[in-house]
Amino acid sequence: MIDDPAVLAEVSAAFAAYETALMTDDVRALDGFFWDSPLALRFGAGETLVGHAAIAAFRAARGGSPQRVLQNTRITSFGADYAVAATEFVRAGEARLGRQTQVWVRFPEGWRIASAHVSLTAGVS
Repeated sequence: MIDDPAVLAEVSAAFAAYETALMTDDVRALDGFFWDSPLALRFGAGETLVGHAAIAAFRAARGGSPQRVLQNTRITSFGADYAVAATEFVRAGEARLGRQTQVWVRFPEGWRIASAHVSLTAGVS
């Protein structure tokens, strides 16, 4: 079933909690949102991170994310255990529009991001 309301509610809550952790630089919580596997991926605006350990090391060294406002967020679920979250974001003082896509998977320990991609466009659209 695509877009089961119960699954959408769960993933939306996880997505919102991730955003709160990102904006408050809660590194421990951020680490917990990613699948604890060497197969987890995060392609950032300037980095390619393969594996949970690389993602966690990036978060620990980053010193927080620039503050941002989300817009045009879309979450689509596929069955009971898979979802994709896509959003745009605008950072204060930044002319470029940001985009983020996350693949969420329900594991026995809960919803985790298996793959994420962040990019910045040439200008705000």
